[in-house]
Amino acid sequence: MNADLHVGDGRPVIIGGGIAGLMTALHLAPEPVLLLSKSPLGAEASSALAQGGLAASLGADDNPRLHLADTLAAGDGLCDVHVASSVAHAAPAAIEALARFGVRFDRDQDGVPLLGLEAAHSRRRIIHAGGDAAGRETMRALVAAVRSTPTITVVENTEARQLVVDDGAIAGVLAEGPKGPILFATQRVVIATGGIGGLFVDTTNPLGCFGQGLALAARAGAELADMEFIQFHPTAFDGPSRPMHLVSEAVRGEGAVLIDEAGRHFLKHVAGADLAPRDIVARRVWEHLAGGHSVYLDARQKPGLEFASRFPVIHSFCKIAGIDPANDPIPIRPAAHYHMGGVAVDQAGRSTVAGLWVCGEAACTGLHGANRLASNSLTEAAVFARWVADSVAGTAVRRRRQPVAVSMPPRPDPTSIGPIVSRALGVLRNGEALKAAATVLRPLATGNDPVSDPAAIGLTIAIAALLREESRGAHFRTDFPQKAVVALRSRLRLDQALDTADELAFETPLARSA
Repeated sequence: MNADLHVGDGRPVIIGGGIAGLMTALHLAPEPVLLLSKSPLGAEASSALAQGGLAASLGADDNPRLHLADTLAAGDGLCDVHVASSVAHAAPAAIEALARFGVRFDRDQDGVPLLGLEAAHSRRRIIHAGGDAAGRETMRALVAAVRSTPTITVVENTEARQLVVDDGAIAGVLAEGPKGPILFATQRVVIATGGIGGLFVDTTNPLGCFGQGLALAARAGAELADMEFIQFHPTAFDGPSRPMHLVSEAVRGEGAVLIDEAGRHFLKHVAGADLAPRDIVARRVWEHLAGGHSVYLDARQKPGLEFASRFPVIHSFCKIAGIDPANDPIPIRPAAHYHMGGVAVDQAGRSTVAGLWVCGEAACTGLHGANRLASNSLTEAAVFARWVADSVAGTAVRRRRQPVAVSMPPRPDPTSIGPIVSRALGVLRNGEALKAAATVLRPLATGNDPVSDPAAIGLTIAIAALLREESRGAHFRTDFPQKAVVALRSRLRLDQALDTADELAFETPLARSA
């Protein structure tokens, strides 16, 4: 199928309707901008599922330097210190911007923000909205603001399938809409498509978030960074629903503890206990489950009877499952939650491809390092949205020829990739399983099938994880359990990942077992 319908007047095109995309569009106003969403606006964004809130030094006992120190500690040696410092200092202003866009943050009767505590934070600095509905409330406000901004054209139910590149620079976006193929002519594209959780069987992300934005960028030649670092949230609700319901870390911040079927508090002797960094808690829970135990979050004492009012969203889905958190332990297990890696960008959100910016979880800014500090993700999206918008608006557009019609790739489907990725790239990894997965993913990534894009992203993660022969942050190799002396960030392009997979001498039995 060829796209012969050309539209667009050169205005920037934003791909993605979560917080990153919506805020970038709002900050670009009054410059005209086109926003593409593959579903009704806000319907499938990970942002809407966020419970914890946004991290910012708003308390009287807090400041950006303390926020920076906690971010660097969680990042385990791989944070970009300059970026992390800039974000920590810009975070309070980003909260103010969200409030101006209509987000109703939780405050006391005097208007002072109500701040929560989460793992690895040294201060209460998580600002919430609607209790545990921060993402939902933020999306409500931003969607309303976007719809009321006349210079933002929203194109819904339209999926970007390919970036058109001319002479090494962006020339357009090929998309599939209700009426067929559309080729948007533009020299400025912002990818804000979220993360990769949909590549995994167990995930808290919308199933449509499987790295499609990363695949668009990678096939356009963009460099990827830190792809191996995937955060598994230790307390996803252990039920049949996919995506899995998230039981926010804020519940543990209010005193809930993890126990097993015998009521044992098995994290009691771990430094930080239930509020240790997420990677540590996730590994301990994973190991306890692998040992034949069941794991529960016990909120019966704290927050106890206040659970329903403090965490209404979590209380609601627990109630549907027949669980009352004030009286019953909540069954949990780790699930893919957040990707620290993504498209490599600078502090303006620029990728290595001219005319391509990336914002939000799809970007790798260097803020999170090897392990994201809780609630820094929405903060990053809000802060970088301003910087990306400023960069896009300040980039001159040159006269170029209209992009040529190109063949429409098939609609991607990650279903068959999930089991491969989940077995090899979970909480615990080892070289043999990574090699086996790469062997299976390599030929799939080079096809022209629904599995090709998901396989390509799975392959880049597997190769990055295989090349990192150490354990750091969220990346844990059972065959390399020690941390390397020197902390190095990883960078690779899709063609390099394909070449590396070709060069590795994989064993056929392992490939079959994947």
